[in-house]
Amino acid sequence: MRPNTLAQAADRILAGETRDRALSEFLDQFYLAGTPVQKAAMLRDEPAPTGDAQLEGLFGAVAEYLAHQHELPDVPEWAFSPKRYLERAWHVSPFADNGAREYLTFSSPAEFASRNIFTEERPLRRARGSHSSEP
Repeated sequence: MRPNTLAQAADRILAGETRDRALSEFLDQFYLAGTPVQKAAMLRDEPAPTGDAQLEGLFGAVAEYLAHQHELPDVPEWAFSPKRYLERAWHVSPFADNGAREYLTFSSPAEFASRNIFTEERPLRRARGSHSSEP
């Protein structure tokens, strides 16, 4: 069963599922949600602590980014907790050589960059046939 909330995705990661799979399946569910109220509910509950600073920051960035991209009424308060911000830069790409690091640093959305997470310009896009699910 796919996670219906970001908190459920975190629980699945804690249970041993890969980060990429759990987050991808959550994003599929999020993008299929019909209303802003449903989408906001999927971000409302705070993910359980994982003990992984990068993952803690990533959850905050994902919640804030999705709330902004989908014009939800608010960003969950938990996303702004100090533990949701990294002390050291994390360039998410496995191919982050000097050129890639520079690209990621300048292309990262503010919700990620403010947390010291550097990723591609549209980090949460999911392919659906010939169209992307995210604006």
